[in-house]
Amino acid sequence: MASAAPQGKYPFPRIVKPKAPAGTVYRGNVGMWSWVLHRITGVAIFFFLLVHILDTALVRVSPEAYNAVIGTYKNPIMGLGEVALVAAIGLHALNGLRIILVDFWAWGTKHQKLLQWIALALWIILLIGFVPRHLINVFSE
Repeated sequence: MASAAPQGKYPFPRIVKPKAPAGTVYRGNVGMWSWVLHRITGVAIFFFLLVHILDTALVRVSPEAYNAVIGTYKNPIMGLGEVALVAAIGLHALNGLRIILVDFWAWGTKHQKLLQWIALALWIILLIGFVPRHLINVFSE
């Protein structure tokens, strides 16, 4: 009669941890890049807001200094910076909405990649509407 005793030096059966399927750990997949871009855009927006608060506070210190600073912002390089700012805010906002859907909606968890592609498509559509109009104003002055 065969014994059902476990093999090896332990008196209990060995539990083997199953291997994670490919793509469940961040290895350059959509989720990782979404996370990275969300952090980068968040930090960039934070620093923009910090500079914006400081330059706006100049109006209380010296209106002439405030006007001088605002005057330096009216050049094409800053116009391109505004495009980058709007792109960062748009991407951060749409990705934030995607994260809310994934966190609070069971369907969102199962379809997070689809939601990411939808957010990216909406972001591109919004930029296609904004960038030409803005650049026309920047370079026509």
